[in-house]
Amino acid sequence: MQCLPKGLIFVWSLISCITIAVSSTHGQYSPPSLTQLTGLFPHLTFNRSYSEFFGGSNIRQSDNGSHIDLILNKFSGSGFVSQNNYYYGFFSAAIKLPSDYSAGVVVAFYMTNANVFPHTHDEIDIELLGHEKRKEWVLQTNVYGNGSTIGREEKFYLWFDPTQQFHQYSILWNYHHIVFLVDNIPVREVNHSEAISRAYPSKPMSVYSTIWDGSKWATHGGKKPVNYMFAPFVASFSELEIEGCIWNPTKVIPLCSKSGPETGSNSDPVDGEEFVRLSEQQRTGMDSVRERFMLYTYCKDPGRYSVLPPECSDKNMGDLQDGDRIDG
Repeated sequence: MQCLPKGLIFVWSLISCITIAVSSTHGQYSPPSLTQLTGLFPHLTFNRSYSEFFGGSNIRQSDNGSHIDLILNKFSGSGFVSQNNYYYGFFSAAIKLPSDYSAGVVVAFYMTNANVFPHTHDEIDIELLGHEKRKEWVLQTNVYGNGSTIGREEKFYLWFDPTQQFHQYSILWNYHHIVFLVDNIPVREVNHSEAISRAYPSKPMSVYSTIWDGSKWATHGGKKPVNYMFAPFVASFSELEIEGCIWNPTKVIPLCSKSGPETGSNSDPVDGEEFVRLSEQQRTGMDSVRERFMLYTYCKDPGRYSVLPPECSDKNMGDLQDGDRIDG
């Protein structure tokens, strides 16, 4: 190795230490072993469960439809949508995110019915927000119900590098609660309490997967737009799972009975004991993730809301102590 002046040696050592610290971020947390909800349902092929949403040639299938690449380039993003609408269920996809510089890129796995109920739509979002070099992807979750305009975002860093291999991102939605999971570990639970009842998603929704240009807001509030010198950006999807009540618009009720205490129905595929409430182990795992990796929660943002949404006072909504503030 060529000898360096002392000043440069110090700078080189500092850069090395920073690089080591950044590269070891993912190794500082060992996730708990929890019930594998994704193991309870079959994997579906693309043609069996989804159809093209937009992007045409930017959607690539392989392995007989069990692997799908969504591409974003300077011409278009891309996406696919479920062939049916669902009233409650378990929805999951294993996703591998674009590597390298991806600021402004948004990869989303979400549910909405805005095309059917444009003025009173519901939405459940998992959005993965791109990163700058040597910085992390951010997981953003959100819930809208019955046309509510209040954003209920929570953001998290991940405990792994999501660009190196596939990781499972899942949504559990039933009468009792909505749970966001990463690799079967709950990261957020929205309970169907009285406080949030008017804004709780309550109508059948389609499932979407997309990659698109979020330059106006995704990274540092739009300060870091997509740099197409690094295109194409490729998000890969596999292990697609959809298990829920298929909505038949010609009937008043879906094909399987509505979940809820008034019926006690067991025909809903996500109405069993393992879906009605989190186990003690799942709750402990969720608490650990939220303590270590939560970046932002709307319930601790009085600067955004002069009066916080009513569910923020519900002890079941979050796990933060009064007076704490977490910002992104």
